Amino acid sequence: MSTDRDGKKLVRSPSGLRMLPENRALGSPFCLEEPQWVPDKECPRCMHCEAKFDFITRKHHCRRCGKCFCDKCCSKKVPLPRMCFVDPVRQCGECSVISQKEMEFYDRQLKVLMTGATFSITQGSSEKSETVVCRLSNNHRYLFLDGDNHYEIEFALISTVQILTEGFTPGGGNSRATGMLIQYKPQGSEELLQMKFTTSEDFNSNKKMSASWLAAMHKVLSIEDALHVLGVHFFFFN
Repeated sequence: MSTDRDGKKLVRSPSGLRMLPENRALGSPFCLEEPQWVPDKECPRCMHCEAKFDFITRKHHCRRCGKCFCDKCCSKKVPLPRMCFVDPVRQCGECSVISQKEMEFYDRQLKVLMTGATFSITQGSSEKSETVVCRLSNNHRYLFLDGDNHYEIEFALISTVQILTEGFTPGGGNSRATGMLIQYKPQGSEELLQMKFTTSEDFNSNKKMSASWLAAMHKVLSIEDALHVLGVHFFFFN
């Protein structure tokens, strides 16, 4: 049984204060480790504009990529929740754009996933369905499903996610997410299982929330490097 109450501690690093889990093994799969900074002696010039560093033009390290830049090319302080920084930190222009885009995921989609939504689920080839509330755990490592039974699916053990849609293809902009099909391995087993999620016709008041939850799962695609580490593959079926 996993825990959804993981202790955290405040850690000071060269880049700033970070709020990290007591047990690093239980950290969010969306989090990034701090990069190794490029040694000062290896970067006599800004790694973007090539301005030469001296007493006037000082060098700064981007907290996301670890490269050296002048103040002009690394002046923005932007929130970086994926590294668990408490305050906004200095980032280069390219990294700051990426971090700002990711803030939408943390401010909106991640909250939707953690709030949860109602689905009808079927397992494997069974035709028997069960209504559950599905939500992402506080540490982002598990999908919790609560209905007549309680299920816990570890994100790291999900091999594929297929978003089911109606209408035009996702690239057409007019599709509507209607469900999700996942393949995963239960903890301690090598058997690959399948579970299908569909928005329940019996819960019309929650269908909008369910659609928003599926859209948030779609947005997880923007966190590509986290999915690469987990080995999760996304597909869309119309």
